[in-house]
Amino acid sequence: MEFHPSQIPIAKMFEVNSEDEAITAASEMVKGGFSTQKNGYKVLMPKEATIAKRIGFLLVNELNYGLRKAKQERNVQYWIYHHDKSHYALVLISYSAFQDLGL
Repeated sequence: MEFHPSQIPIAKMFEVNSEDEAITAASEMVKGGFSTQKNGYKVLMPKEATIAKRIGFLLVNELNYGLRKAKQERNVQYWIYHHDKSHYALVLISYSAFQDLGL
């Protein structure tokens, strides 16, 4: 059986519809910690290509900046896939947690 990002256990799911919500979600993920978390985070984005690209780009950059500022591990893996008819899903997990899962 092949790996799919939906198989990753999720600690918290965020539904993000704007750039401001993306910044808030990224800061919550940093507070939750990636290095101590053995689960991932899922972000649902609207299925409008331009909005989803902006949200994804902003979220990943804000997350990297926040993790660097908090002096946490920045080795984060992420996948984007079609979640349903109206959403893309962005799944993020630390590399070490992903390796521990053995998927």
